[in-house]
Amino acid sequence: MNKKAVVLLSGGLDSAVTLYLAKIKGYKCFCLSFDYGQRHRREINAAKKIAQQAGCDFKLEKIKLSWKGSSLLDRGIKLQRSRSGIPATYVPARNIIFLSFALSYAESINAGAIFIGAHAQDYSGYPDCRPEFYRAFIKAADLGTKAGVEGRGIKIITPIINKKKSAIIKLGSQLRVPFGFTWSCYQGGKFPCGYCDSCHYRAKGFKEAGIKDPLSTGANNKGRIRSDGKNFRDF
Repeated sequence: MNKKAVVLLSGGLDSAVTLYLAKIKGYKCFCLSFDYGQRHRREINAAKKIAQQAGCDFKLEKIKLSWKGSSLLDRGIKLQRSRSGIPATYVPARNIIFLSFALSYAESINAGAIFIGAHAQDYSGYPDCRPEFYRAFIKAADLGTKAGVEGRGIKIITPIINKKKSAIIKLGSQLRVPFGFTWSCYQGGKFPCGYCDSCHYRAKGFKEAGIKDPLSTGANNKGRIRSDGKNFRDF
């Protein structure tokens, strides 16, 4: 069995847990991150530190999405909490773009798998985090690559896709994932803002898991991250 894998590493806790899962399954991991014009570099720096802690190769690919279309790319769009439908933080076709790069990278180094930390629960409205999307992408990858045509299709592995955030955090704790190096907040400040969707779900997950978030101290100028969603402010 080919035990090389490309791991899409964003710097967030989901992708960090996914990396450590790939490692415990015996894969030699090659971490891939992207500088795609996002609001801040905190998550990129976090990804570098996590890869280093895990003893894995790290590659940062710079791409330019000049058409923007997301509050993560356009500071003119508010980072407001999603209330229904697809949120403003959705980056058009981002996971398709990232997976396409990962697929090319994997094929070039003869890796047999790609790991991505997508999960369908908790998050609201992201169409590229659904299991059916990944099933369709695997079919496209098999049809559109030399590896697939030759019967050596590269697996797309989504090990946490059906887990709740609290379950992901508990699993990460068991795997000794360095949560203190991860970054989830859509803002790039010294501390997490405590108000954006990502902060909200992270805080909720840690609370339900009964584990203290190492990033909670000093957040949102009140010393903690809110998990109840109250007093939310737009940015």
